[in-house]
Amino acid sequence: MLLYYITDRTPFGDTEAARRRGLLNQIRLAAEAGLDFIQLREKDLPVRELEALATEAAEILRGSPTPRARFLVNSRIDIAIAAGADGVHLRADDLPASEARAIFAKAGISEMCIAASCHTIEEIAAAEAHGADFAVFGPVFGKDAEAGVGIEQLRAACNRPRAALPRMPVLALGGVTPENATECMEAGASGIAGIRIFQSSEIQDLVRRLRGR
Repeated sequence: MLLYYITDRTPFGDTEAARRRGLLNQIRLAAEAGLDFIQLREKDLPVRELEALATEAAEILRGSPTPRARFLVNSRIDIAIAAGADGVHLRADDLPASEARAIFAKAGISEMCIAASCHTIEEIAAAEAHGADFAVFGPVFGKDAEAGVGIEQLRAACNRPRAALPRMPVLALGGVTPENATECMEAGASGIAGIRIFQSSEIQDLVRRLRGR
């Protein structure tokens, strides 16, 4: 089961300094707990502040135990390169993975991880055709008044027709909890992604529970 933490610094304090400290500490805890991917998503930050935060987060992860979590920056390829991240997470309205990989290649970087946000089976097929490493699909369960696409759409996305195997992995996003994570895996997901589920201080216990250890 692949575990993918998407960050949100806002719950960690009333000031920007406190939120930054809290988020960096949570990134450290997530890495120590054995998560596979950490995506820095703080898209409201100015570019310079986002780059500084990304650089510090990358340094924390480089010092974490192996196998370490792979660090992705949301949408900003330039910041991913500048911070020494492991890759980028592309929104559905971003450039395709093939173009992102070409930009990394021009910067002399051949091995970068590219994830893609997808909301339909067609978007998953396009991400796969353009060489994304994996897709994050959702929202599966939704939240508040917003309905999710449902477990059957996740099942269809994970078991879509494919001329060649293996298929690109698909991770479930949106309202995923420890209670319904197994349902996502049984539908064919390769793992789960989320914000709130991984922002607990008890993340070590959560990861053991999710992975049945």
